[in-house]
Formats: sequence, structure tokens, C-alpha cells
Amino acid sequence: MALKSVAVWGCSLPHLGRGDSGSRRFGLALNWRKETDKFCKWKCGSVFAGLSAITPVEDESPTLPAVELQQLTDQTENGSTKLVKDLSSLPRPLSVSDLSASPSDGSKVRVAYQGVPGAFSEAAALKAYPQCEAVPCDQFEAAFKAVELWLADKAVLPMENSLGGSIHRNYDLLLQHRLHIVGEVQLAVKHCLLGLPGVRKEDLKRVLSHPQALSQCENNLSKLGVVRESVDDTAGAAQFVAVNGLRDTGAVASARAAEIYGLNILAEGIQDDSDNITRFLILARDPIIPRTNRLFKTSIVFTLEEGPGILFKALAVFALRNINLTKIESRPQRKRPLRVVDDSNDGSAKYFDYLFYIDFEASMADPRAQNALGHLQEFATFLRVLGSYPMDTFL
Repeated sequence: MALKSVAVWGCSLPHLGRGDSGSRRFGLALNWRKETDKFCKWKCGSVFAGLSAITPVEDESPTLPAVELQQLTDQTENGSTKLVKDLSSLPRPLSVSDLSASPSDGSKVRVAYQGVPGAFSEAAALKAYPQCEAVPCDQFEAAFKAVELWLADKAVLPMENSLGGSIHRNYDLLLQHRLHIVGEVQLAVKHCLLGLPGVRKEDLKRVLSHPQALSQCENNLSKLGVVRESVDDTAGAAQFVAVNGLRDTGAVASARAAEIYGLNILAEGIQDDSDNITRFLILARDPIIPRTNRLFKTSIVFTLEEGPGILFKALAVFALRNINLTKIESRPQRKRPLRVVDDSNDGSAKYFDYLFYIDFEASMADPRAQNALGHLQEFATFLRVLGSYPMDTFL
């Protein structure tokens, strides 16, 4: 019989056909609770070899450490003074082209994030690992590569926002890189309008921030009548205003960014909806061993054969086992975007061929999850487990 490739944490598993026992669904003995280590040594080689304990995501928000900066003044062309911060003590963001810095001595967990100090991603990293060394990166891909090249131990990256929706770039990067999801962080995002000392919000003619932050504050910014300009990240906008002494320009960023870059908070909580939550994923080189002693979530990605009701059948494998789906996301396949099928009297038709990303509330140590994925194999042409990890239930 034909074999299908199924990737489970880097291992290709053969599809061995039907059957509804926990082991036969995968065609393997997948008794996770008792034989996880045995299974990995037998089938996956050294996937778990040398795996050390992963620091769990902390449940409570830490007190963010203050960054001590020297405050200076500089003369502008017209003789007035502007506020300048000595930013030399801040870490320089890593880029994809210069990932050559030496890693730390290992005394602290190094967590990569996209942006500069003061970004909401930095706050998410510090919520997950309060004592970590946060490593700024100028792009999402640089954060992935920093972990792959052992320059960082973990990466914390945003995946979706309750107002702005999914960050599709990171879904694509999850499939392009071989990192594993080991946790999640849910962070309440409170946007502030920042400006130089002495500037009132009525003096502003334009406001800088990340496109999603600007869209999340659309109503309040419209009332100010300011021009909105997009930059790479919120904290970077605050840094730009401070360094260049722009008195007619504000930034939408965090209160921590105001502290770091010497700006005043002109207005707090300017997002259009007070319930503004961003969900971040924690990525690592090695997976964690799934357990059942706390709430777990599992993330997978798969593709399906062509046929009527095939997506319904795929989702039914979870409903039949009383497994709650918390997320479903579809993305066109990049390398093979079109599927040609003959579904009309006039000849063949072309449709987008999709990848489906799903999160469900169950650990891979749970036989229900094992059976569901074994059942899904019967329809999937590709299946990969991105991670099975503890849920973050605290804001």
C-alpha cells in the first residue's frame, strides 16, 4: 500500500492504514505516558537525546526591569535644546545577515524577540522567563535563526491579536524552520500616545507606529486629525521620535518604551477596544515531553486530499473524541499554490491548495489526541505536529 509522510517533531511516520486503537492509528506504539523515551530512541534517533528540562511559562506578570540611561541635551539648528537618550547601553537588534555574535555564558536563558527594547514582544519574553536575557532582532526570521544557530535558547513571537487577527508571516516561518512550540504567552496590550517632554497631543501633526498598532487605535487617532505613518515596530517608533527630537511627531507604543526613550505619556489606553490581547508562541530547538498533569494545547499543520466533504471529515476526527478546537487557520501553499481538478463538464478547474493550521486542547500524552491524529492521517497528504505545550491561562 502507498505510504504517506507524517512529520511528528521531526520524525517521518508511515501511514499504515485504518484501525481505531491508540497505537494502530499512528501505525506505531504511541503510549506517550509510559514509553515516550523508548519510542523516540527507537523511531526518532536522537530527537530527545540530551533533552534538558524546559523552564515553564510563568503564570504571573513580572516587574519589568528598568533600564538605566544617561539623559543628555543637544542643540538644534535654531538654538533650542532637544532631549537625547544615550542608547549605547541597549542591545543592538540582530539581523539575518549578522547573526555572528557570541552566545552568552549560559547563566541566563536568552530569549529572542522581534523589535527593540520596550516592544510588547519583549514584555511577552519577560512574562514567560522573568530572569531571561532578552535578545532583540530586527526581523521575525532573525529570531528564528538566532535559536537555530544557538545564539538564543528560545524565541517569543506574536501569532495573533484579538483586534488585528493573525500574523501570517510567522505561520509561514513555522513551516520553513524546524523549531518546536514549547509554550504560549497571552499579553494584554495597552497602547500609549508618546511625545517629547513639553509637547501636548494637540501639537502633534503625525504619529508613528507599527501598522497593527495604528489600526488598533484608529478611532482615537482620527479624532486627533494626525497623519499616520507605519514603521517596523512600536518601540522603534518611540526611539525614532526621541533620537530625532521630533516635536510635531508622536508614537504609539508601550509605557515601558516611554520610560526607556525619555518620552512623556500624552494619553494612555488609546486602543479602540480595551480588550486587546496578543498571543505569542515560545519556540525552541527541542520539543518538551507532553504530559497530562496540567492543561496542554497541541498545534498541527496538514494538507488534505481533494474530495467532497474532506475538510468536514478532518475536523470531525476531533469532534468524535470530544476534543475542543481553539484555532483553525488556512494558508495557500507557497510552492504549489494551485490544485487542478476535473469538477465540471467543461474540463478541469484550478483551486488554491491550502495548508491548515489547527490548535486543539489536548496533550499528545492523551490517547484521544493520538487516535485523532491517526484518524486524520487517513485524509491528510501531509501532517506535522508543531508542538504540544502547556496553555497560558493568565493575563
